[in-house]
Amino acid sequence: MGRKTVRKVVSTVGVMVAGIGASLVATVVTAAPAQAAPVATSTLQTQLVTYTNNTRVRAGCKAIRVDARLLKAARGHSAYQARTKKMSHIGSGGSTFIQRGKAAGFANPRSENVAYGYRTASETMKRWMASPGHRANIVDCKAKTFAVGVAYATDGAPYYTQMFG
Repeated sequence: MGRKTVRKVVSTVGVMVAGIGASLVATVVTAAPAQAAPVATSTLQTQLVTYTNNTRVRAGCKAIRVDARLLKAARGHSAYQARTKKMSHIGSGGSTFIQRGKAAGFANPRSENVAYGYRTASETMKRWMASPGHRANIVDCKAKTFAVGVAYATDGAPYYTQMFG
């Protein structure tokens, strides 16, 4: 192989390598950060049940069970918030958590926590515990049962409702 042939091969390989390098650099530099896939609502609900009971026990309260009627009300309110993209304690038709709980068959709802936008159960719990009112609901030792409902809005934002009875 002559010198011209060797130079041509080296130049071609150099351009190919440089092209690959530029392509890789461009991909790394221009790639948007990967957005985590939404966590299943059932997973978030289960994690929040665990975190809530762990927090209650650490505060000197008993762990409490999930009530299916409160779960129905909490999921329904989360779905309403997600559909309207509005976090609020006021629900469909102007309903309060007491009205929603009773409509689901639960006689004496005690309190409600709502949140939205937090991608993980741990972040949601951390934010609730940083709020005096939400924290008081979670560590209310008079609560005997509770439930957590989660729903996603069309933009991917999760809406949370935690109800105590």
